[in-house]
Amino acid sequence: MPAPKKHILLNAFNMNSVGHINHGLWTHPRDNSSDYNTLEYWTELAKTLERGLFDGLFIADIIGVYDVYQNSVETTLRESVQLPLNDPAVLVSAMAAVTQHLGFGITANLSFEPPYLFARRMSTLDHLTRGRVGWNIVTGYLDSGSKAAGLHGLAPHDERYDRADDYLELLYKLWEGSWEDDAVLRDRQARVFSNPAKVHKIIHQGPYYQMEGYHLSEPSLQRTPVLYQAGSSPRGQLFAARHAEAVFISAQDKGEAKRAVDSLRRQAVEAGRKADDIKIFAGIAMITGTHQQEAQDKYDDYRRYASPEAGLAHFSSSVGIDFDRFELDEPIHYGNSNAIQSAASSAQANAMTKRKLLERFKLGSRYPTLVGDPFYIADELESWITDVGIDGFNVSRTVTPESFEDIADLIVPELQNRGVYKTSYQEGSLRHKLFSAGDKLPSYHAGAQYRKVKEVHANKEATV
Repeated sequence: MPAPKKHILLNAFNMNSVGHINHGLWTHPRDNSSDYNTLEYWTELAKTLERGLFDGLFIADIIGVYDVYQNSVETTLRESVQLPLNDPAVLVSAMAAVTQHLGFGITANLSFEPPYLFARRMSTLDHLTRGRVGWNIVTGYLDSGSKAAGLHGLAPHDERYDRADDYLELLYKLWEGSWEDDAVLRDRQARVFSNPAKVHKIIHQGPYYQMEGYHLSEPSLQRTPVLYQAGSSPRGQLFAARHAEAVFISAQDKGEAKRAVDSLRRQAVEAGRKADDIKIFAGIAMITGTHQQEAQDKYDDYRRYASPEAGLAHFSSSVGIDFDRFELDEPIHYGNSNAIQSAASSAQANAMTKRKLLERFKLGSRYPTLVGDPFYIADELESWITDVGIDGFNVSRTVTPESFEDIADLIVPELQNRGVYKTSYQEGSLRHKLFSAGDKLPSYHAGAQYRKVKEVHANKEATV
């Protein structure tokens, strides 16, 4: 018997804003992204995604504004380049209430929030969703965000990851070690809700974070949310190899993507994990129709509303370079960026001039765009899985809601016919749906070691 085909994973990629990745398309007459600040926008999206058996909704976020291009926020505000922008976490409860299986990957910047409070927020959401929450770990890349938060500016790139390692260690202690599995009794007759002997004080004295206290939340289904990460710099990959369960990569072609995938999987093995312990998602957009010409016509229609300049303004802040200063064909030295190093390195390697960037952003986005009927797109998706070694895709929206509706109604059935996409959801948590290995972190993950609590004082102060 032939081995069963690998199932493709799909996340919808969105943001609690008007403009996200494919800039300018909010002006399309069929686009409803201007309704991003209503619950109905998000609950209807969640129902569409669950109908299409999407694995998750991956919600991006930034702290700060894109103010590098022309040294101002004028283009950012005029084109709604991720501004205005609302909090992603508060959307989840409403969407969870109208779905049963859809996962939620929430981007949260660890640089601006105490880990003690963040641990409670994620545990709360894991409870309310019955274990369908993931966290996209980011350290920030906008100098404007650091200044708005009262800091002098963005910390050096690699130092941000050093801080993140300390942050994660403290979170593991809270999520995994503070409450034992059987600490909560809910015993009405004995008047014991929680067994005090099984709830432990955490003492953490790290290089960046210090705390003494108990996790405020009882254990949720997953305890630690599924851990996503998107950094592809050398230091970012080192961080991912230790912590990440899913990694989001951005690559213009399969060759660039495969180099990133091979590097990530090699470093996971070097960190004591298996190569396939990390699910890797590539960013992509899809425009489809019932036949090839319909898809092409739709793409041509979308292009009339897209804003390449808005894409350039976005990319300026991503790499820390004001592209307005350059002529169209003038060589650009990208240098050693303190923002998104992998984006700057890729642009430097491909000698991206302003003209080339504007051509790349013709749909307002730097992500690859597949245009074609469901048969063509299914072929391409399978090729990315087979040739590159990724596990799935973060699909950015173009015109909403039709871009995700088209995937659910046209592309998903074709993938199912080929046996490369699920026909129903597996029961259980987001982690179990992704890995089929239970709800909790596997025993060999770095965070699992903090489940063992060592009592060091009579008053149950514990180091983990």
